[in-house]
This record gives sequence, structure tokens and C-alpha cells, in this order.
Amino acid sequence: MPELPDVVVYVETLAQRIVGARLERVRLLSPFVLRTAVPPLSAAEGRRVNAVRRLGKRIVLALEGDLFLVAHLMIAGRLRWLARDDKPPGRITLALLDFPTGMLAFTEAGTKKRASLHLVQGETALSAFDLGGLEIADAGIEAFRERLLSENHTLKRALTDPRLFSGIGNAYSDEILHRARLSPIAMTRKLTTTDIARLHAAVREVLAEWTARLRVEAGAGFPTGVTAFRPEMAVHGKYGQPCPVCGAPVQRIVYAENETNYCARCQTGGTILADRALSRLLKSSWPRSIDELG
Repeated sequence: MPELPDVVVYVETLAQRIVGARLERVRLLSPFVLRTAVPPLSAAEGRRVNAVRRLGKRIVLALEGDLFLVAHLMIAGRLRWLARDDKPPGRITLALLDFPTGMLAFTEAGTKKRASLHLVQGETALSAFDLGGLEIADAGIEAFRERLLSENHTLKRALTDPRLFSGIGNAYSDEILHRARLSPIAMTRKLTTTDIARLHAAVREVLAEWTARLRVEAGAGFPTGVTAFRPEMAVHGKYGQPCPVCGAPVQRIVYAENETNYCARCQTGGTILADRALSRLLKSSWPRSIDELG
């Protein structure tokens, strides 16, 4: 799922292309993507784009007439900027937005149809999409501490809860926790003052560094190859590969459609955290520490 750094760069590059331009036409190629009926989608056509915003992991096109097009890419959704005469991607295209200077394709790989598009009227209606997560770039340590300790969760769950923190998902939470040298299953209310300060710094550093990296990668073009798995990442998607800090093999916990990646030596004092599926399978053979892996 595109997270804060990816969405920020999408917003910035889109703004350069469409702010001040008129949305000439919206073409739905999949009826499942549109999740609202009032106002009708045709009401957006012919409207000038006043701004492009980020709202958590959502991308918002603010149109004249107090209308807002809200796109949520979910896991497999992506945006592509095409020339007016380009042929859009085949079966994966959900919607096409036509502008005088080009065409925005909203795509989704796979068959689960989770990506969504809403058209709403007014700031009050738009605010329903704001889950209240703290914007880390604007938050000092005290605001961060208060939000972190407001509920007692594992760090992984807390960082990825959109009601607590804005824009952080599975990939960047792994990178943040590795940078902070904290276990993904540590409970928030058991953290020390030093732990919280280190986590606050790691969140700000990781998100800022990756946003800057993705800006450079996009350059004057439009972001392509948006993915949660990047070779420069320290632990996310790196199961079995050496930790860039200590060299120990990166570990994982698999759950549902996600997995958490971490370094046992850097983050959990050498303890390998139980993976429900694998630890049940291996039972007494399940290694308890990184040293047992030899």
C-alpha cells in the first residue's frame, strides 16, 4: 500500500500538472471503484482543480464549487500520468480523468477491487475521511508521546493505526522500528522516556528521508514503480537477508496478508519472535534466539 512518502510525492507531482486546470471528463472503466452517488460524478466535470491534498493515505482533488474527489489506492492501486493520445493500461484501469495537459489513470492490479473513488460536497463531508491520525512532521515530542500512550498496543499496531498516526503502514513501520531499535511487539505503555524519544526521532527521520529519496527518484517525471519493497530498505521485505547494521539475518512474523520484518539482534535482544504458522509447525525445533540459527 502506498504510504506517506509515496502519497506525498504523488500529490506534489499531480499538483504541478493539474492545479489550475479543468477536469474535462471522468471515465469509469470499473463500476466498483466509485463508492458515492450524490453528488453525481458528472458534477465534477468542467470544474477547475484548486488544490491537490493528502489526507492520511488518501489523495484529494479539491475542485471549484467546494467539490472533492477522494482516491484511496489501498494495497494495489496506483496512479499513472499519460499523454492525451496514450493508450491506458488494459484491464487494470479503474478510471480515467481527462485534463487539457494529459490524462490521469487510476489503476489497480489484482481482482479484489479495494481501491476507491468518492465525490463529496463540502469540507464537512470531506472531514469524514479524516481518521484523526497525528501528522508526525508537525508534531513535537509531547504530542507524539500523548498519542502513542493514549492506547496500550504493540508498537507495530500503534504506528499503523490511522486513528493514532497519519500515513504510516506496514513497510515504513518496519523501517522506523529498526531505526529506533525497538521490538514490533513491545507494548506502548511499557516504553521508557528514552525509548519514546528514540522512536519519535526515527519516525521523523525515516519518513523525511524516504520522501526526499522518492522526490529525487521521480525528478521532473511522474512516480512510477511505486512499491512497498525497495532494495534500499533495511528490513522490510528482506527476510533472511543480512541486517545492514549487524549482519544478522532479518526475521519475520507472518499474519493475514502482511508480514513484519525485524532484526532480532538489533531490536529484540536476540530473541526470535514466534511466528504463529511456523512455530506451530516446528514446535520444539523453533529457534528461540538468533544465535541458535548459527
